[in-house]
Amino acid sequence: MQTRLIGDTPVSAIGLGGMPLSIEGRPDRERALATIHAALDAGITLIDTADAYHLTATDVGHNETLVAEGLRTWGGDASTVLVATKGGHLRPGDGSWTQDGSPAHLREAVEGSLRRLGVEAIDLYQFHRPDPRVPYADSVGVLVELLDAGKIRMAGISNANPAQIREAREILGGRLVSVQNQYSPAFRSSQPELDLCAELGIAFLPWSPLGGISNAAALGSAHAVFADVAAANNVSPQQVALAWELAQAPVVIPIPGSTRPETILDSVRAVELLLAPEEITALDAAGV
Repeated sequence: MQTRLIGDTPVSAIGLGGMPLSIEGRPDRERALATIHAALDAGITLIDTADAYHLTATDVGHNETLVAEGLRTWGGDASTVLVATKGGHLRPGDGSWTQDGSPAHLREAVEGSLRRLGVEAIDLYQFHRPDPRVPYADSVGVLVELLDAGKIRMAGISNANPAQIREAREILGGRLVSVQNQYSPAFRSSQPELDLCAELGIAFLPWSPLGGISNAAALGSAHAVFADVAAANNVSPQQVALAWELAQAPVVIPIPGSTRPETILDSVRAVELLLAPEEITALDAAGV
């Protein structure tokens, strides 16, 4: 599979977003593991997770535990897979989301993630979402501590604006390797962040790259030009969306979620789809 870089580490150009495997509507354990194994067998070497991907307050870290089991039970070499997780975003168990970017919480959160993933150091740890009650520099400063302590190998941020990307990069002394923001055919307001990451050579990981769990299947009907390009290439609109995102910049690594082996395998095939310049122009214009 085509590869791209997170820091100096090559990873597959398409990653697996773990969230749908652990929140509302999640599949049973057998199908969830089959989906992870299908992704790995297809050449995916990046899995994105978070301690907040769970259902109830007693379920915290469900996805991290699931990903660890998926890697442990896979027949391949799990050391070739980069696992990215996040902290600072919480689900109290009632379906809502809250933030806690305090240094104390992040230090505690990373210990929980280390334990659930069963590793001595996390490949990529990302501050999940800014907490308006905590100075951004204080939250990002914890990533410096974790890097220096060897508890994480690389550091990233998520749901950040351009000013926060520049601030985090400065705080981390140039060691910021990734930004994970929402980006899809339906959501393009992170274009400035994508462009800045391309300028700075920082990996940009679009979350919900197909428009979100409830909208991914209807992508073609919601965006006619993506359906038209898909028909012309005899592929799915979802493949077109991912190929279009990959064409935005060499730093883009989409992380589509999936709850079935079939859908993640369809997503993987997007790396083989080379869109014509006029197709990319038409897809770009669809969001204007």
